[in-house]
Amino acid sequence: MLSIRLSRVGTKRAPVYRVVVMPKHNDPWAIATEILGHYNPRKNPRELVLNVERVKYWLEKGAEATDTMWNLFVDEKIVEGKKRSVTHISGTRAKKLGDEAAEAKAKAQEAAAKAAEPAPEPAPEATPEAPVEEQPAQ
Repeated sequence: MLSIRLSRVGTKRAPVYRVVVMPKHNDPWAIATEILGHYNPRKNPRELVLNVERVKYWLEKGAEATDTMWNLFVDEKIVEGKKRSVTHISGTRAKKLGDEAAEAKAKAQEAAAKAAEPAPEPAPEATPEAPVEEQPAQ
């Protein structure tokens, strides 16, 4: 599985990133399959240079963009869709913070996890027995 993600190449305290395509489980500093552009968040306005044709090509071939890259692609109108959340808060942390929206999301995830579990098999139904006729006592 290929992913489109950022690979840091900047110096200490001056991050600059390459936009690269590489296998999802590779180290971010491994050799990239292809370099699609670069991103400098420190410039004002931020600098994002992409080879749009190649980005679309890789997305068509099944490469998945990371959440951060997806949001940058949405900002640049390369893809259409909603932005993805890049911060994930656990249910216990949400309760501690008192964040109602995060708590609701955590509960929804728990409910989805319970729904994904296989349902217990129902016990076999008892067949009703025919009524036993009472014989008169002799």
